[in-house]
Amino acid sequence: MMDYGKFRFERDKKDKEAKKKQQVIDIKEIQLTCHIDTNDFNTKLNHARRFLIDGNKVKVIVKFKGRQVTHLDIGRELLSKFEESCADIGAVEKRPMLEGRAMTMFISPAKQTAAK
Repeated sequence: MMDYGKFRFERDKKDKEAKKKQQVIDIKEIQLTCHIDTNDFNTKLNHARRFLIDGNKVKVIVKFKGRQVTHLDIGRELLSKFEESCADIGAVEKRPMLEGRAMTMFISPAKQTAAK
């Protein structure tokens, strides 16, 4: 026979220890428009780089308004430029995909950056 209260206490204690050791990765979101200016793009890029250095995943979204949806190549170029700029600290987890009026791409932190 065993004391059930003691058993529960020990089990909860083990669960808390396991929770302390796990690493939590958040998904941060960066929204761009298809006709973004250079300085605005650099600002968003710096935010994304900071998120990746902190060990978070980044979801990059290019939103299309009105008839801009017909020019998907502009959005793909923008996302590829974003990918090249973040290549040293992150890798593309999910390639750009069109979802409704937005094109999304996921970038995850590189292994050495996440360890820091």
